[in-house]
Amino acid sequence: MFTKILVANRGEIAVRAFRAAYELGAKTVAVFPYEDRNSTHRQKADEAYQIGEKGHPVSAYLNVSEIIRVAKECGADAIYPGYGFLSENPELAQAARENGIAFIGPSSEVLELAGNKVNAIAAATRAGVPVLQSSGSSEDAKELIKAAEKIGFPLFVKAVAGGGGRGMRRVTNAKDLPEAIEQASREAQSAFGDARVFLEQAVLRPRHIEVQILADSKGDVVHLFERDCSIQRRNQKVVEIAPAPNIDEGLRQQLYKDAVSFAKELGYQNAGTVEFLVETTGPNTGKHVFIEMNPRIQVEHTVTEEVTDIDLVQSQMRIASGQSLKEMGLSQDTISMRGFAIQCRITTEDPSANFRPDTGKITTYRSPGGAGIRLDGGTVTAGSEVSPHFDSLLVKLVA
Repeated sequence: MFTKILVANRGEIAVRAFRAAYELGAKTVAVFPYEDRNSTHRQKADEAYQIGEKGHPVSAYLNVSEIIRVAKECGADAIYPGYGFLSENPELAQAARENGIAFIGPSSEVLELAGNKVNAIAAATRAGVPVLQSSGSSEDAKELIKAAEKIGFPLFVKAVAGGGGRGMRRVTNAKDLPEAIEQASREAQSAFGDARVFLEQAVLRPRHIEVQILADSKGDVVHLFERDCSIQRRNQKVVEIAPAPNIDEGLRQQLYKDAVSFAKELGYQNAGTVEFLVETTGPNTGKHVFIEMNPRIQVEHTVTEEVTDIDLVQSQMRIASGQSLKEMGLSQDTISMRGFAIQCRITTEDPSANFRPDTGKITTYRSPGGAGIRLDGGTVTAGSEVSPHFDSLLVKLVA
């Protein structure tokens, strides 16, 4: 197992990773820009180092060379990326490997395949998994507008990298497409450092169902059942449920099979989520299509942990350290599901201003509690400052 883990992230996922590392006996390292100097995650780690330039807090967390510099300086033997920022960036995984530091996630080669949505769709096709009609990736609006003629409307403009609804726009007609491409590309560049987008056919009225998988370096892959993430606002999930209610058992088993087949096609290692859309209206009702794989931990991993009693973040760390699923006591036959779990994302948004992210100091906070209640947070105490620079997620409430 690792002795010191640097977490290249902030907020609740950084705090979550510190807890997992502590329970495995590893020291923890936080990184933070000047604007995050009073953040909770800085205080929770054994060591903390400032990165980046003052006035550019987001780019600090996207700076591969700064992350590697701190990892070498502090003697970290592993880097945990969390979600967002550099979590799907093959450059960080490659730089870590070149410097003799373990990357807690898939290899840079697999990230190129899975983290790039266009490459992932091609891999799904090879694995025999149903997909939607889509274009290649590009920053050229003219090229994408031409591709839209073959796909038809409605369609989505999607960022090649990243996730979480960032860099995504639904377009219903040709006249709105150029603006949507420009907006999605700009947002993708800001959030993930990659401005490339692609077009994908839109499903009329889908449910968003995803399957959690774990894979080791021996080629073994298991699924940990599914989550329903259909309740979204502006293409961002707000409520997640495990397992998905009212799903035909035959479809459920096919989703598991396709998720495992896709992971094996990639030669995937570590934790990942294979996402599908299930049509609920029209002639294709009940049919599913692959949309993407998230080669990292998900915000909603908590509900899977609650119904399986498997710590996914610790599992990531143990797999990256070389342990097999068998050594971890995990096989498809031994993984079982008990009950239901639901997660609600509590965000600092202003409903009177169309749910625009809100900022400022938290003056009063009362924590919920009781049997079966779980809270994962990183900016969740009275006196904490909610920054204007980052996501509006305050805490995740799980029951």
